[in-house]
Order: sequence, then C-alpha cells, then structure tokens
Amino acid sequence: MPPTNPARRRALADAAIDLLASSGVHGLTHRAVEKAADLPPGTASNYFRSREALLVAAAERILELHHADTDRAVERPATLADMLTDSLLTAATTLRRRYLAIFELHLEGARRPALAAALAGLQDTAIQVTAGHHDQLGLAIPRERIPAMITLYGGALFTLVSAPPGSVTRDVVRDVVQVIVHGCAGHTEQGP
Repeated sequence: MPPTNPARRRALADAAIDLLASSGVHGLTHRAVEKAADLPPGTASNYFRSREALLVAAAERILELHHADTDRAVERPATLADMLTDSLLTAATTLRRRYLAIFELHLEGARRPALAAALAGLQDTAIQVTAGHHDQLGLAIPRERIPAMITLYGGALFTLVSAPPGSVTRDVVRDVVQVIVHGCAGHTEQGP
C-alpha cells in the first residue's frame, strides 16, 4: 500500500462532511466522496476500507476543525457569554454544514456501535479540551459542571443549526447563551 497523503486524507474527510450535510448519511459512499473531492475512483477505499471508517474519519475531522476554532477563540479575551455567543452564532451560520454533518453522525452512531464508540471518545476529548480552555481563560467553572455545560451547548447548537437559514441572529443566540450561563431564573436554586 502506498504511503498515505495527509492532504488527500483531509480532502476526502472534508468531502464526506459536505456530503453528510447535503445528502445525509445515506448519500455518503466512497464513490460520492471521491467525486466530491475530485479524486480518482478507488482513492477513498484506499484510505478508508469501510463506510464506517469513512464516517469515523468525518467525525474526527469535524473535531479537529472544532478544536482549531476553539483554540483561536481562546486567544481573544472575552467573557464566557461572549465566547459562547460567537461560537454558537458562527456554528449556526458560517459553519452550519459542518454541524449538520455532525448531527447526522450522531444519529447514525445510534445504529453503529463502532461509530458510537468513536463519537464517545471524541466527547471525552471535548470535555478535556474545554476544561483546558476554561483554565487558560481563568473561568471559575467547576470541572464537574463542564459536561452539563457541553450538553446545554449541544442542545442549543442543534436547535440553532437546524433552524431555517437566516433565522438565527446574534440577539437570539445571546438570549440562549444567557440561559446556559446563568440559568432560566438567573440564579442557582438553593435546597430547603
């Protein structure tokens, strides 16, 4: 087998992401990915032996892109609310296709144990990276609350990304973020 070409591997994964967003998981085939990446027949199967391997590669590429975006966001000083607002707004507008693809992968993962395992591993990595970013920014969020914040962020992300294009505004996103950061009532309830 010839040595792998990282640029070609990325091109295949990027094409897979675009196909997941436009055609769903059923539109994702090795041939369709090759055509979308403008590569010769057989290239995708040389890099990804199975359809599941292609799905996992798309998920890994999305995580790689997401972490690069998050790293850049951490370089700009901002409040947690500003950072989440910018992140959600960008995801629901500029990067909408990427996040439509990840939702397709999550749904398919419910039926494919190997993909589910890969996505769970990616989730664990996301929690660790988020905790590191919070430390870097000096945010006073207890580590045990980070998974809940990621869950709320993910739910907001799904709602905003699946909304009709053009309907997501900064004000809408800011309102959602305020609830994520401060809660529905604006404070933490105390026990009896």
